[in-house]
Amino acid sequence: QVLRALGAAGLIMAAPACGSRFADVHLRIATGGTAGEYFRLGRALAQVWQEQLGLTTEPAVLPTNGSPANVTLLATGAADVAVSQLDVAADRTAGSSSLRALAAVYNDALQIVVPAGSPIRTVAGLRGARVSIGPENSGVAYVAQRVLAAVGLAEPDDVRLSRLDLAGSVAALRAGDVDAFFWVGALPTTTVTDLAATVPVRLLDLEPVLDTLRIRYPVYAPGTVLAGTYRIADPVATLLVRNVLLVDAGLDADLVHALTGALFADQQRLADATAAARTVDPRSAILTQPVPLHDGALRWFSEDA
Repeated sequence: QVLRALGAAGLIMAAPACGSRFADVHLRIATGGTAGEYFRLGRALAQVWQEQLGLTTEPAVLPTNGSPANVTLLATGAADVAVSQLDVAADRTAGSSSLRALAAVYNDALQIVVPAGSPIRTVAGLRGARVSIGPENSGVAYVAQRVLAAVGLAEPDDVRLSRLDLAGSVAALRAGDVDAFFWVGALPTTTVTDLAATVPVRLLDLEPVLDTLRIRYPVYAPGTVLAGTYRIADPVATLLVRNVLLVDAGLDADLVHALTGALFADQQRLADATAAARTVDPRSAILTQPVPLHDGALRWFSEDA
C-alpha cells in the first residue's frame, strides 16, 4: 500500500480484468481540519481520482492540522498526496528533499477575524488581546507567528494565544472567549461565511505590515479581500500564499501523470467543493517554485496541457 515503494519497483498495476492500470492503487490524501477548504478539496479529489483513474477503492481523505502536518505525513510515507501552503513546502524543500509538486491549485488568503464592533483595527492592535492562531503544526499558526513577529508581538507578554482549529476558533469568537482568530484559507471560506451570517465580523487590514512580510518572505503576494466577503463593508489588504499538491519524488511517474491530468478533467467537481478551485488552471498550475514539479506532472504539462 505504500505507493513510494510500489512506484520504485514499477508494481503499480492492476489485474488485467480490472480494465485500469491503476485499479488497485490505494491513495491517502493529507488535507486539513474538517471545517476547512483543504478537507473539502480532498474529498472532491478523492472522487475525481477514483472515477478518472478507475480506482477500485476511493482514496482515503485524512483530516490533519494542516500543511506542516501534511508534509510530515508525506515525508514519513503515511500519506501519498498532501495539500500544502507553498511557504511551508518551500521551507521543507530547502537543501536536499524528495518533496515534489503535482500542481499548484489556488491561493489562500490570510484572514484575521474580529467582531464587527471590536476596537481592534490593526495587527499591532492585537496587543493584550486573546487570539487563536490555529493548532500546533498547522499552516495557520505558521503564518500567524510570522505576522505577529513582524509587529513585535510575542507570547505571553504581548498577546494571549490559544491554538484552536477553525471550528473551535469560530465557536470561541461566537462565545466571546477570544477577541480575534487567524485563518489562512480560500476566499470565501465556508465556515467563516456561516459565522458571518449570524455574527457580524470584520477582517483586519494588513496594509501596514505587508511590505515587511514580503521582504522577509518573498513567497507571499499581496491581495485584497473584496467588500461583501463575509458581509464586510470595505475591501481590506491581505497576503496570499499559493497552495500546492505534493507527492514524493519516488511515486510512479505514470501514476502522477494520470493524477495531474485527472485534476483538470473534472474541474467543476472541485469548484463545487470549494469556490476557490474555479481558479485552477494549467497555465498557473506549473507555478510551484521553489518546489520542483514531479517528472510525471512535468510530462503532463509539457505534452498534454
